[in-house]
Amino acid sequence: MHEYDLERYLNVRSAYGASLSPTGRLAFLMDTTGTAQVWTLDDPRGWPQQRTFYEEPVSFATWSPERPELVFGMDEGGNERLQFHRLDAEKNVVTDLTRHPEAKHQWGGWSHDGDRFAFTSNRRDEAVFDVYTQGRDETGTDATRHHEGEGWLSVGGWSPSDDRLLVYESHSNFDQDLYTLDLETDELRHLTPHEGDVRYGSANFGPDGEALYLVTDDDHDTLYLARLDLETLDIERLVVDEDWNVDGVALDDETGRLVYSRNVDGYTELTVADLAGPTDLEELATPDLPEAVAGGVSFSEDADRFAVTVTGTTTNTNVHVVDAEAGDTERWTDASTAGIPLESFRDRDLVRFESFDGLEVPGYLTLPADADERAGEVPVVVDIHGGPESQRRPSFYALGQYFVSRGYAVFEPNVRGSTGYGKAYTRADDVRNRMDSVKDLRAGVEWLHDHPAVDEDRIAALGGSYGGFMVLAALTEYPDLWAAGVDVVGIANFVTFLENTGPWRRELREAEYGSLAEDREFLESISPINNVDAIRAPLFVLHGANDPRVPLGEAEQIAEQASEHVPVEKLVFEDEGHGISKLENRIEAYTRVVEFLDEHV
Repeated sequence: MHEYDLERYLNVRSAYGASLSPTGRLAFLMDTTGTAQVWTLDDPRGWPQQRTFYEEPVSFATWSPERPELVFGMDEGGNERLQFHRLDAEKNVVTDLTRHPEAKHQWGGWSHDGDRFAFTSNRRDEAVFDVYTQGRDETGTDATRHHEGEGWLSVGGWSPSDDRLLVYESHSNFDQDLYTLDLETDELRHLTPHEGDVRYGSANFGPDGEALYLVTDDDHDTLYLARLDLETLDIERLVVDEDWNVDGVALDDETGRLVYSRNVDGYTELTVADLAGPTDLEELATPDLPEAVAGGVSFSEDADRFAVTVTGTTTNTNVHVVDAEAGDTERWTDASTAGIPLESFRDRDLVRFESFDGLEVPGYLTLPADADERAGEVPVVVDIHGGPESQRRPSFYALGQYFVSRGYAVFEPNVRGSTGYGKAYTRADDVRNRMDSVKDLRAGVEWLHDHPAVDEDRIAALGGSYGGFMVLAALTEYPDLWAAGVDVVGIANFVTFLENTGPWRRELREAEYGSLAEDREFLESISPINNVDAIRAPLFVLHGANDPRVPLGEAEQIAEQASEHVPVEKLVFEDEGHGISKLENRIEAYTRVVEFLDEHV
């Protein structure tokens, strides 16, 4: 049934994170070496030049707007304490910029003259972020601190005149505020006073610096494209879709050209437009891109082109460059499929099922090629996304394609709490409604039971991070539904998780799950560790020792207690954090997972 082994599928490469230089050179990340490194290209589908050579993965790379140099970010062992480095693209010399390995750094962009860059960091206090700027040739303590924060701050970019920064303050994933920070006076001006939870994201200064163009769900269920007047603070709606989110916008503040994206049932629809006036959009040709997921827009110097990353169910991740006016596109990168023919990849089917309370829940089902010939015989891996404020979308998924090639079906539900379907849907699992999302999983499995191809006795649950919690909760709440479970960096105990997660994350997570001060009893009641005796299915637990989000103790406690009455396998990588990023570790980890599922499912 299958021709290629797991290692072959895990060697399918990805090219992403595009940045166009002033001369048109493309920088991007690609994992050809086993970890994502910086590569550059001068021509479409040309021979790429590898620029960084580290064992650790690079997280981003962005060109200077004026010089042949770029800044890239990298942590150590998955600890998420990101450090910045400057690469001279002509001399291939790397300069370490931040030199505070004990602190986190969040990139905030280059100034327009390329002389400075902005960032936030928790150097002063591990639990909060301050705002800094730093000269391109400065290092370490040379950075200038402009504002001391009291929470989670990040920088959204520079004003056209480089005299102000756009600053975000995140109270939760669904509640943000925007500010401008005057770099001469260090005065912080609040732009978005509001009541309740409102998202403000993807904000860009307009060409004159007198307005922001952003997406928000202020007084609306879905995100829409809006203009925020910086004098009056009035918000005017520009593009509203009653059914789907306008989930991002990129704007070139010199030309007024912008690209915004709509998330339509998980698929991306891009619109390119010019600002014909402060609130008037003159639409250009629709980009000729595959039906897939696209994002990460990087404009050329004069915005006549832009680079964008595209990934699809049957198309591995690559960077395309779009002619902004004509809509013509050309794939620039050539990330390998490891010799696996594209036509062998199976497409997802978009499906919906009804949950316990009548809510319609969307998801994706991928069936093996011979499903029609195996009535009632196909095993299923129910693959649950993390977040929980996230969404499973039709992007390329090498492990899922391998499962399907082995005769499994893969089912990916977007249970309540997922993003992409409006504010009400995403908030439907908050705090005391947490277990309703687990009931959605049960409804999804019952829907699978009615599928003519599925063997209802061979259904396994797999998930990472919050998805790992969902696996453990499904196994404890509905033990008779599952043949096996795979928990990857998952939460077993909400109390110990919140006590031990990175201090900078605790407030954000309590906004979603409930607080230790007010909801401890409830958090204990829904923690799988406190119902571990109910588990009947064999369990595989996978974790990274350096995980700053979900500490290793979550894996250790569930593995220890569950092993008293069911078969448990535990695998911990000493050089990984919140997920498994290095190729050799991924091969070892998922080889073990596949062997485990083959044995028990």
